[in-house]
Amino acid sequence: MKYDVSSYRRVLIGAVALFLLAPALSAQPGRERGTRIKAGEACPPGTTETRPGNCQAPSVPAPSILDYRPRSTLVTPAHMVKKAKYPVIDFHGHPRDLLGSPEELASLGASLDGINVRLMVAANNISGDELKRVVAAVRESPRMKDRVRALTGISFQNVGPGWAERAIAQLEADVAAGAVGVGEIGNGFGQHTHKADGTRLAVDDPVLKPIWEACARLKLPVFIHTGDPQEFYQPFDFKNERWLEMALFPGRRVPVDEHPNFEELMKERDNLFRNNPKTTFVAAHMGWHANDLGRLGKMLTEMPNLYTEVGAVLYDIGRQPRAAREFFIKYQDRILFGKDSFQPEEYPYYWRVFETGDEYFDYYRGYHAFWKLYGIDLPDSVLKKVYYQNALRITPRLPQASWPR
Repeated sequence: MKYDVSSYRRVLIGAVALFLLAPALSAQPGRERGTRIKAGEACPPGTTETRPGNCQAPSVPAPSILDYRPRSTLVTPAHMVKKAKYPVIDFHGHPRDLLGSPEELASLGASLDGINVRLMVAANNISGDELKRVVAAVRESPRMKDRVRALTGISFQNVGPGWAERAIAQLEADVAAGAVGVGEIGNGFGQHTHKADGTRLAVDDPVLKPIWEACARLKLPVFIHTGDPQEFYQPFDFKNERWLEMALFPGRRVPVDEHPNFEELMKERDNLFRNNPKTTFVAAHMGWHANDLGRLGKMLTEMPNLYTEVGAVLYDIGRQPRAAREFFIKYQDRILFGKDSFQPEEYPYYWRVFETGDEYFDYYRGYHAFWKLYGIDLPDSVLKKVYYQNALRITPRLPQASWPR
């Protein structure tokens, strides 16, 4: 075959020109543009992966995490549940400013009526004269005398010689005054509470065993909040899904150089549960394991004295509807309802998650969860246990009459 040298040169020149112009051409509308990455690499900051191995920046300035509020176009059935299907015991109540006078109690009662919470357990960690004032105010209210009960607090300050005897004496006095359980033992316990000698008071410290034995003897459930969400102990960066919450509330970040890390705290907590098998414990906030139901399920299986409650972790329950439904059915005898912060308008989100099969709806606090929730549509028999039956069973001092069967 005879080659045309001039034609060959034109083809070669065109190929070289195309190679040199490729970056410019890739930036043209309709053509792929951006930064190439290798398998396993992350896109550079300010870009996202638009095709496998290709990262691209928006053509306009990106909104902040606070300002990006897309409107969902999904059309699905919605079942708004204003009142719970069955009467509820809120085992994790904090109506802090609504227990001191007849007027405050009346206001609390009206709010509870609106959401079908029949009984509020005040988990305000109070003791002595303060506990007596709350109990007296409730007893003097004809409308609320059977609708509020209080947990007693335990002071873990300056634990040392003689502490256990004093703590048990106060516990017995508080029970005589009307306390129905212990708690909420706060997240400072195990993190920055110190003994009289200045050392950290670990959650599983043997010096505390007499108080747990007294709780077992008195048939008092111990409601305990250990640590904080795991992400609070992780680096404060843009991979942390609690970034916005910690940016809004810097005090929620846990400096691990000053306090035990998450796993150390959880190990001490689990030792506490195992070493005191006759004491009934209720792990607040699903033990901060609602994001790892397999781990929580293993704990419940191995520790028959352990229960848990759902306060302030609805964002994790509602984002895994199939796994959560299976978990609630399997451990239906071990889960209690609790809300934590008393905001009556937020309770219906719990009812909707527990009672419906609704899809893709908002959580009530955007800084807790930027994702959507789904209903887990629990059977009525499970709802009754979670809403009130389990709390009645482990807390014999609660009013036991007139609950639905």
